[in-house]
Amino acid sequence: MQWTLVVPVKPLARAKSRLSDTADDGVRPGLALAFAQDTVAAALACPAVADVAVVTDDARAGRELRELGAAVVEDEPGGGLNAALTHGTAAVRAARPRSPVAALNADLPALRPAELARVLQAAGQFPRAFLPDAAGIGTTLLTALPDRELSPAFGPDSRARHRASGAVELRLGAVDSVRQDVDTGPDLRTALVLGVGPRTAAVAARLLIAGQ
Repeated sequence: MQWTLVVPVKPLARAKSRLSDTADDGVRPGLALAFAQDTVAAALACPAVADVAVVTDDARAGRELRELGAAVVEDEPGGGLNAALTHGTAAVRAARPRSPVAALNADLPALRPAELARVLQAAGQFPRAFLPDAAGIGTTLLTALPDRELSPAFGPDSRARHRASGAVELRLGAVDSVRQDVDTGPDLRTALVLGVGPRTAAVAARLLIAGQ
């Protein structure tokens, strides 16, 4: 089974505000972009992924991620994360109605293609499925087979919200890189220990956290 991933990327100037104690305003946009670049590059290297559609209205992010091989869908609704994912999924399915789709967070800089493949293989057994984040509160990946709506419910307590929506929670070991999103300084430290992609590593090397 070959998946199309839908990856939402918010305007870089507003991204990752919770990292303000780790990266200042001049660094955070580049750090957020590096997260997205390493996430998309790893996703495109995954044998279970046919293609990646990035949903964004940030010109720089769109340009850089398109150069990696992703398609870019403009975030026309401008209504937040779930609206962007619904819009991106509709655009994907208009072109490939029989493609299974998966919403993937853009802040998984330690993402490993083989671990993502394991998660997608497990998700293919269910009409809708999701993977909780490392904190056990949020969601890093939500999937839907061709005959099902994605019905994203990202945001606070999305793990509980996706479970309540009928999506099956995937309980897999050894897929830490797919669960480790980065919102805070401690998250970034954990991702660095796991081993981040080259773009995140280059930006993080300029931060104090890289030496801690």
